Amino acid sequence: MSWKAGLSRHLPCIRFFGCPESPSSRGIMKWYKDNYDELKMLNPTMPLMFRTAENAMPAVTTELDFETDDLLKFMIQTGKFKDENGTVAEDRVEAAKAYLKTDWAAIARERWASPGFDPERPGLDKIQPEWRDDVEIAKNLELYLSLKGAADEQMEIIKSGPNNEYTRSENSLLMCQRVDLWCAGPSEVEAAVKHLAKLGERFNDYETAYPEYITEFYPGASDL
Repeated sequence: MSWKAGLSRHLPCIRFFGCPESPSSRGIMKWYKDNYDELKMLNPTMPLMFRTAENAMPAVTTELDFETDDLLKFMIQTGKFKDENGTVAEDRVEAAKAYLKTDWAAIARERWASPGFDPERPGLDKIQPEWRDDVEIAKNLELYLSLKGAADEQMEIIKSGPNNEYTRSENSLLMCQRVDLWCAGPSEVEAAVKHLAKLGERFNDYETAYPEYITEFYPGASDL
């Protein structure tokens, strides 16, 4: 099956940008015109938009569902945790590594360890401000409070960097959704679209890729 047929399984949309009058956009405009009909036939519900403007930078973009873990891995791998003097901030790096090891399944399970009580209920501190002093609730939620408290403390350390370090890194990661194609030819445009499709397969969870053949069989009800 052509890779083009799987685009809508991993990407919500694809946006193309270019300038109709600029030679630098000829490659992206040619690829779009040559492939639009096939892409639309294979992905009828997927928006394939081309936005034009004078002197626009030719580019292709999409939307990727990055999570906090993806951002922290990006910051560690690219050395984004820096102090004001330019040295690596070991405290924030260690906090990020610890946060990546958080057992979220255990937190989700232990959240309901106290029958009839939800520690994440909106407005709980106003409705029941002294709930942490309740001996029974504190005992039931001991593991939850420990895990959640550690994760919150680690995130506070992670976000404590100078010069809006965390927010700037978020913006840098979001730029991975875009590929600039100045003076690119049609083959380079196709490579960029394939690249975004691969990222969508990695980070987006829109549709399960089922196996081509049935590998397990369960018999139906015996009374049918």
